[in-house]
Parts: sequence; C-alpha cells; structure tokens
Amino acid sequence: MNRAMLAIMKKDFYGVTGNKRLFTTMLIVPLVLTLVLPTIFILGIHFAPGKTDLDQLLKLLPEVSDVEHTLYGLFLNYIMPIFFLLIPVMTSSITAASSFVGEKEKRTLETLLYCPLTLRQIFIAKVFASFSLSMLVSFLSFLGMAAVLEIELVCLTGSILLPSISWVLILFLVGPSISLIAVTLIVRGSAKAQTVEESQQSAVFLVLPIILLIVGQFTGVMLVNAWLLLGIGAVSVALDFVLLGRAAKRFDYELLLK
Repeated sequence: MNRAMLAIMKKDFYGVTGNKRLFTTMLIVPLVLTLVLPTIFILGIHFAPGKTDLDQLLKLLPEVSDVEHTLYGLFLNYIMPIFFLLIPVMTSSITAASSFVGEKEKRTLETLLYCPLTLRQIFIAKVFASFSLSMLVSFLSFLGMAAVLEIELVCLTGSILLPSISWVLILFLVGPSISLIAVTLIVRGSAKAQTVEESQQSAVFLVLPIILLIVGQFTGVMLVNAWLLLGIGAVSVALDFVLLGRAAKRFDYELLLK
C-alpha cells in the first residue's frame, strides 16, 4: 500500500463523510440495529418476560431457572450478533456503491486514471477505502450498543451481561470477511454502473442469507453458535481471496469507461 493508494483512500473517506445525504443514510441502519432495536427487546423482556416470541429458540437451550436473565443472554449473544452482520453489509453498499459512479458524476474519473497507479492498484485502493470505513462504523456501532445495553441492564436488573466469544468472531472474522465480499462486488459493479442504485444491487444477495439465519433462529430451526460463525467466517475468507483476486485481474479500461 503506497502513498498514492493511501491518498485515494483518504479522498474517498472524506468524500463519504462530507456528503450529508450519504453519511446520514450510512448511520441510519447502525443506529436502528444497535440502539433502537436492542432497547425495544430489553424493555420487552423486562416488562413482559412471559409474552416473548422466543419460545422455539429457548427450547434449543438447557433448562434454566431464571428465564428473564436467560432471555437477556439469548438476545445479546445469539440474536444480536446475526442482526449485527447487517451493519457492515449495508454500510458497504452505501460507501462502495459511489466509488466509481461518484467519480463519473463529478467528472474526475479521467483525472483519477492519470494518477501514477495501475488500474489494479486503483481498484484495490477503492475497495479498502470502503472496507475501512465499513469496519470503523461496525466497531463504533458495537461500542455504542454495548454501552447502551449495559446501562439499561444495570438500571433494570442491577447487573451486567458480558458478551460471548461469538462477538469476537463477528467483529474480527465474520463481519470483516462478509464486508470485504460486499465491497469487492459493489466496487466492481460501480465501475460499469451509471447510477448508485444500480451498483448497490450486488448487496441484496448478501443480505438474504443473513435474513435466513435470523428467521432460522426465531423459528427454532437452528441456534447460531461460535462453531457455526467460525465456519461461516472461514468460507467467507476463502471467498474474499477468490473474488478480490479475480475482480482485480479482470478490472480494465473497457469495463471502467463503458
């Protein structure tokens, strides 16, 4: 990663954060998933623990005496990690979609092509710019969610609930690997797209499996644990190497100037 590539990453970073429409849109999903949704669940469990819709999911766990505390742990360590996977994917779809489309709209694409970098280096710089911003939003979202949840639990129950190993896998393996897949596909699509909406279409295919995992948990079909997350992460990392290598290799002037 040379200085010119870092300059492109910095330009894209400030291009997104300086665009009020893009920046606001990018923050909506994390705010809903990490602040609004957890608060609704926590309050619902506390004030109506016997009226939750998690009966099928509870059957997958050993019998416990403290139902309310178990529901808190179930929500924090089994349900929220899967919801959290939506954050890097949705953030990536917003930041990466405008990577080359934005250059075309601002009429700066020709200037970018004159920089002392190969097309492959430009592509990789664009990918890692969106990836870095996506990871930054993910980590800040986790810290905000953890702080809010712990404060609410202390106020309601007088105790805290520590995150499980699943969160380590989500933050450092599954989330980054899925985000990189999304960024690679969307940045490549952005090169030949004429609008931001057109370049975002690739992200839909990554959101669907996450939604299926969420549905599977609530219906009691499966319980997403650390081993399953480790498997998903390993497959995603393998896909990262394949997709990034092939996308960078096939990235050429003909694709970019269509």
